[in-house]
Amino acid sequence: MKLIIAIVQDEDSSRLLSKLMQVGFGVTKLATTGGFLKAGNTTLLIGVEDARMQEAVHVIESVCKSRKQMTSAPAALTGMAHGEYTTYPVEVTVGGATLFVLSIEQFLKV
Repeated sequence: MKLIIAIVQDEDSSRLLSKLMQVGFGVTKLATTGGFLKAGNTTLLIGVEDARMQEAVHVIESVCKSRKQMTSAPAALTGMAHGEYTTYPVEVTVGGATLFVLSIEQFLKV
C-alpha cells in the first residue's frame, strides 16, 4: 500500500477531490498555505493499493495542469529613499501538483 501526499493549488482541489472519489480513491483534505506566491494550497492524503498507484497519479496529472499567471513583483526604485518599492508584472507558472509517495506497512480504519 502507498500513501500519496499531493500538494495542489486550491483552484484545482475541488475537481481533483471529486475525480478521485468518483474512481474509488479515499482522500483526506488538509488546507495549507505556502509556495512562491503565498497562495492557498490544498494537501491531499490518498491511500492507494500498489496496483492502483499509476491510476491515481494519472488522475492527478489529468486535473492539475500547469498554467501561466501574471503577478506583481517588487522592485526597488533607484534614487528613492531607502525602502521605497514599486511593482511590475511578472509571468509565473502555477498549478500542477507536488507528490510524495510513501510505502505504508499497515492501514487501519477504526
